[in-house]
Amino acid sequence: MPRTARLAPQENTYHILTRGNNRQVIFKDEDDYERYIAILKQYKEKYRFSLYHYILMGNHVHLVVETTARGGSLAEIMKGINLSYAQYYKKKYRHVGHFWQDRYKSIIISNDEYLLACGSYVELNPVRAKIVEDPKDYRWSSYPVYAYGHRDAVTDVHEIYRALSGEEGRRKKKYREFVRGMMETKKALKGEMEKRQVYGNEDFIRELNKSYTVSPVIKPVGRPKTAQKKNN
Repeated sequence: MPRTARLAPQENTYHILTRGNNRQVIFKDEDDYERYIAILKQYKEKYRFSLYHYILMGNHVHLVVETTARGGSLAEIMKGINLSYAQYYKKKYRHVGHFWQDRYKSIIISNDEYLLACGSYVELNPVRAKIVEDPKDYRWSSYPVYAYGHRDAVTDVHEIYRALSGEEGRRKKKYREFVRGMMETKKALKGEMEKRQVYGNEDFIRELNKSYTVSPVIKPVGRPKTAQKKNN
């Protein structure tokens, strides 16, 4: 079955998912997580992209990035990050064979409330996986930056978050309430990003379609199902 062509125009925001091959563990100790974050920082400086949300899970990574006209393409960014971390891991653990599972997955995100929802989807991964009950209890995530005002080496706070309130304390509280609402009423957004090319409002999708042929949901490729014959 042929691959679905990747849609990755410059100067857009993307939700990225990359997994270990056969869902193998890609972070075995604290140093591994720290190294991946250091690599993110290195390639942010090289390719001048913004990293709005992230989470590092045991066998996969979610990133929400925005590429810029003056920086690298999405392909350059992800090639650099994935290759650098794979080389580190293979040398440390004497790993042989494929490290990442196929190619990374990317979804275009509109810079509005959909970006906020996508960020909460990313940060709720350990809740969906039943690792923690509250996203604040998972260390390797951008959630503390938005929910509690913590600073880290890689997260860039976006304007959609800033627009929640002009007062910092209220803004953090509203973000925590927003994410809690996603947990309680949206089942932590389970399945929200599956088989998507675009996650955004109708106007955003219509604008994209002026230059590209896009569908919000990736449709299966292959032979159509044959109709079953009626029994006589």
